Amino acid sequence: MSPPVPRIEKVQHSVAPLAEACLGYLIQHPEELLAFMQHAGLDAAALQSAVGSPGLQRGLIDYFAANEPILLAFCANAAMTPEDFMRVWYKLNPAG
Repeated sequence: MSPPVPRIEKVQHSVAPLAEACLGYLIQHPEELLAFMQHAGLDAAALQSAVGSPGLQRGLIDYFAANEPILLAFCANAAMTPEDFMRVWYKLNPAG
């Protein structure tokens, strides 16, 4: 059994901690990490060099927002509501 994803505090105001937690979730679930990498067109080296970049942060949040099962699992593990997650997504995508 893998350890729980760290709880996210005040995530509605910051993209970086949420994206970091999303990446942590994917690292704990290799099959999901592979699916994200395939979706984003990243290999391991490209993913590693992109860690912390605004583009990867946005891509991680977009990926989770578009994938309800992984979004719900992530939110349950992070003690976060899907609504709080989607508030951060909306800040990145105000036009919807």
